[in-house]
Amino acid sequence: MKIGLALGSGGPRGLAHIGVMKVLLKNGIKPDLITGSSIGALIGGAYAVFGSIDEVEHLAISSDMKTVLSVLFDPTLRLGLVKGQKIIKFFKEKIGNPDIESLSPKFYPVATNLLTGEAVVFDKGSFAETVRASISIPFMFQPIKKDDMLLVDGGLSQNVPAKIARDKGADIVIGVNLNARLSESFYGFMKTPAGLYKVADESINILQYNLARENCKYADFVIKPDVYGVRWDSFWKPASVIEEGEASAELIFPEILKQLKRRF
Repeated sequence: MKIGLALGSGGPRGLAHIGVMKVLLKNGIKPDLITGSSIGALIGGAYAVFGSIDEVEHLAISSDMKTVLSVLFDPTLRLGLVKGQKIIKFFKEKIGNPDIESLSPKFYPVATNLLTGEAVVFDKGSFAETVRASISIPFMFQPIKKDDMLLVDGGLSQNVPAKIARDKGADIVIGVNLNARLSESFYGFMKTPAGLYKVADESINILQYNLARENCKYADFVIKPDVYGVRWDSFWKPASVIEEGEASAELIFPEILKQLKRRF
């Protein structure tokens, strides 16, 4: 029996993936393969390189505001605001840069071809380059040119890459959906100057919500951390987001264990 873990996109919300994985691994659920989009690719890939979720957590906690901002200060105006070269350097120095084909568990980061809208699944190539492609949030990061493709964030095509985990041979797929809820307080913004921003922001949230829901139909179990409203500053104060990932996994773990025993 092969277990696949599909880690969804969601920017800083993705720190919850660390907490989810801590609970799964603590209880003996070790994935045979990991698929990840955007932050899911970064967290899942770092685990596959380190072989330890504790090391991933340590890296997250030790990355203070100065570190995060210095990595992002890599300006360009060519198809994005950030070149991303400093991020590649950071990955190489802090995580390593093996060929992903050599990793165990198997690791499949996902990007999106901006020219076709199709998902691009990597099964080989360097960790730093493939994950950099997967996290390429449009407008923020300069897309990656590869062959005849222009690669951007994997979350645009596979918000939760559960189908990819299934296609890669997983018998059981556990998905982690970081976009499982919408705002409950939208109307309070309608008569304020922030209303215009809120309309745009909530429209993007709705697109992510619906795509994630469709993607999760391919998962046997879906863990849904309550991370709506998590802000970018969580990258340098991640503890509460990681804890929410743990709480959401603890909540559903008994059902996962029961179903696994029943099926196998």
